[in-house]
Amino acid sequence: MKIQKLISTKTVSLLTMFLMVISLSANAQTKSDSTPSEKIYINKKGEIHDHGWNKLGFITKDNIVKNNNGKTVYFIDGNGNVIDSNGNKMGKAQKNGSYYNINGENVVNIGKTQGEKCEILDAKGHNLGSVHKNYKLHACAAHCLLLEKKMNEEKSKN
Repeated sequence: MKIQKLISTKTVSLLTMFLMVISLSANAQTKSDSTPSEKIYINKKGEIHDHGWNKLGFITKDNIVKNNNGKTVYFIDGNGNVIDSNGNKMGKAQKNGSYYNINGENVVNIGKTQGEKCEILDAKGHNLGSVHKNYKLHACAAHCLLLEKKMNEEKSKN
């Protein structure tokens, strides 16, 4: 009787530990992506939306990215240079969707493609959202508009 009770106690303990390990492992895997509120989506029309499908901005036919208020955030010249609204070079956008800041550091890349959508990944491989394949050059819009959104949220708190 004591042996059966000891075996069942050990079994329950082992099962509990096993479930805890699986739970912690699954939790660690889901934390690698950006939170949904930090994801950006660029659709076929060049509209830029956050996770809640709130429009944050758009891309013009002249490769100018504007925020939702129509203010220019940046544009991309013929050499792939990303220029802010004040004429300052911010970095370089590659045709494959990679973006390098002014210091030459990789900031954004394009990941897997599913149909017409491509993943937008940060330098560590975390998913920032998706971009229509026609706008891969503007994957950096995710980075720029996320920064702008965070700065506006900070300003509104103060």
